[in-house]
Amino acid sequence: MFKRDVHNVKDLILKNLRAQGLETPLLQKRLMDSWAEVVGEFVANYTESMYIRNQTLYVHLTNPAMRADLSMMRREIVNKLNAHVGTQVIADVRFN
Repeated sequence: MFKRDVHNVKDLILKNLRAQGLETPLLQKRLMDSWAEVVGEFVANYTESMYIRNQTLYVHLTNPAMRADLSMMRREIVNKLNAHVGTQVIADVRFN
């Protein structure tokens, strides 16, 4: 009898994504999709656009007062977003 090399499907998919260079964009998309869930619908309604560059999430908010409040909570927001995805995708968040 021979020994089979059995792998978890999740591990195989992640290995394949990593080999094709698609893991990071997928994680970034997941992080941005979780924005409304992490910060709440109220804040999400004032979010106009967002993008990630060099491990920094840039968020454009239409309300200046909310921008100031969220700037003081940057570290907490980064931790919650990364925890929601399950790995460190961003290191900072900037509001403009």
